[in-house]
Amino acid sequence: MSKKGKVYLIGAGPGRADLITVRGAELLKIADCIIYDKLANPALLKFARPDAEIINVPKRIGPGSATQDQINKLIVEKASLGQTVVRLKGGDPCIFGRAGQELSVLAKAGIDFEIVPGVTAAVAAAESAGILLTDRDYSSQVVFITGQEAEGKQQSNIDWHLLAKFNGTIVFYMAMENLEFIAKQLIKNGMAEETPTAVIADATLPSQKTVRASLKQITETCKENKIGPPAIVVIGTAADNKLNWLTDKPIFGKTILMTRDAESNADFAAKIIAKGGCPIEFPTIKIEPLTQTNKFLQTLAKLAEYDWLIFTSANGIAVSFDSLQKLGKDARVFASAKIAAIGSETAAKLSEFGIKADFVPNVFTGKELGKQLIAFTNLKGKKVLLLRSQLASNELSGVLESAGAKVDNVPVYTAVTVRNKCGPLMEKIKKSEIDWLTFSSPSSVKSFFEQIPADIVNSSNTRIASIGPVTSEQLKTLGLKVDTQASEHTADGLLDAIEKMYK
Repeated sequence: MSKKGKVYLIGAGPGRADLITVRGAELLKIADCIIYDKLANPALLKFARPDAEIINVPKRIGPGSATQDQINKLIVEKASLGQTVVRLKGGDPCIFGRAGQELSVLAKAGIDFEIVPGVTAAVAAAESAGILLTDRDYSSQVVFITGQEAEGKQQSNIDWHLLAKFNGTIVFYMAMENLEFIAKQLIKNGMAEETPTAVIADATLPSQKTVRASLKQITETCKENKIGPPAIVVIGTAADNKLNWLTDKPIFGKTILMTRDAESNADFAAKIIAKGGCPIEFPTIKIEPLTQTNKFLQTLAKLAEYDWLIFTSANGIAVSFDSLQKLGKDARVFASAKIAAIGSETAAKLSEFGIKADFVPNVFTGKELGKQLIAFTNLKGKKVLLLRSQLASNELSGVLESAGAKVDNVPVYTAVTVRNKCGPLMEKIKKSEIDWLTFSSPSSVKSFFEQIPADIVNSSNTRIASIGPVTSEQLKTLGLKVDTQASEHTADGLLDAIEKMYK
């Protein structure tokens, strides 16, 4: 008889992927099978192993929906095969999440399980809207209520008379379909019509919306503002709080298109989300290593001959060290040379491998790197190795050679064009549903506008942000207007430039 597996019932948090617990994220990495529902952010699946089985079980009306009985059977079936199963549920798994039904069948089947708590929607929604559910001055108690009781239930467990007199904060889950009924029941049982009420939809996400009105007017206000589920309803004095720390961010809700390679887009997306923006991925390039070429391998054998080693991108560092690892080598091969990095992001990437850059210019371009390095040290007769993109210009090499340096330029990667489905994006641009296009390299500009006609962008309200002068020049040669350019030529600098446009 095969050994039974284990099931982890994990709370995915309220919306944003980075609000999952550390324990939850770590367990996703080891799961053989992940069964997730509609309210769990699909972005969390990035933690999954490449060979993990991913099963979506949306519990909604319509095609593709799964019943609770089907989900219960599926969990038991996968665990009975000896698999490590993650059941990923929105918010906290045990707050109105039907956890009891799933745990009961697991216990009955003799399957081991663990509950991993998550940030529940009520707390997250309120806090992201600047609402404090409890406060020593106005609310010493809070109650969570379901807005939808079980189907076929003969008698409601909700004590409307008690709730109407409740001296604290009331939070309703899953209440949008019954909001008018809920408001009428509370007023009918004695709650004041003017009681402050707030409804928060898409909590913690860049699409978050919050509406406030009196209890009597809240249903009509939600209709006027087209507020629909998923949403949380907060009733009581607490709902009057307006500490809009999230929605007051300069780029909150702004749609920002990313055109880097897939890995860089993922890092950039996290930065955009942290600032309240809405990232949209459109990878235009793919990084292809060139570290298997004879030129690179021969260069490795004579690294001790070089006085300076220069990296001009984080990608160059990543592919170089990946190659070293495969060859059974590490950072010690660079011990004899001093190392320069083109900017703070590149220097930060170096530090991941235990190396502190000996020189970083204060302006992050190849030309400035060369000029400032010459001012920093005498390069006459020195041997300099550039490990960089095959597509890089000769500007840096020229500056260094003018100072008497002997320069070897060794390409360690190249960027190849990635093709995308362009129809949906072109429609969004035409409708001005994209606020910003961001570009981080001339190659991403070239690839993007090989797929999306420049005149579509020029005739829309979509704006363009460039990471630096070389990228801006490429955009201008295509007849495009650069609305803002980063002062610091990094992803953070690019976002700072966009933020300044709104301040």
